[in-house]
Amino acid sequence: MSKEYGLLSNQQFKVLQLRIERGLSQSEIAKDLGTTRENVTIIEKRAKRNIKLAERTLQIYKLLISLAKIEIEAGTHLIDVPGIVIKSGDSLGIKLNVNFTMMYDEIKVKARDCIGDRRVVKPFLVAIFRDGTIEVIPKSL
Repeated sequence: MSKEYGLLSNQQFKVLQLRIERGLSQSEIAKDLGTTRENVTIIEKRAKRNIKLAERTLQIYKLLISLAKIEIEAGTHLIDVPGIVIKSGDSLGIKLNVNFTMMYDEIKVKARDCIGDRRVVKPFLVAIFRDGTIEVIPKSL
């Protein structure tokens, strides 16, 4: 496998490129590549699996290099989470590079499957890094 496209083979990259950039159907891609629609389906599925694996690998690495990992428990009110994270950063002597609103919005996007009716329904992690940045990471990944 060529490393030109990371964990994607050249063929996987080409299929995703045609799907995303040109909006082609799997049948149209199959015709362009001289293969079957079923083969394109398999290639696309494997490409998406490789992307998910790469995302998970990066999240694990980020957890390894973080200074703090804060577990936000189920039942916590969403409005309380930024304060919990800021207090943890303060105890480490780290000034966070995000404000309350930015953190709240990031949590709502990156942990959306963990949030329900303004409360945490599934635990998630917030990692704090030396440079003051944070990363919201669902535990289910």
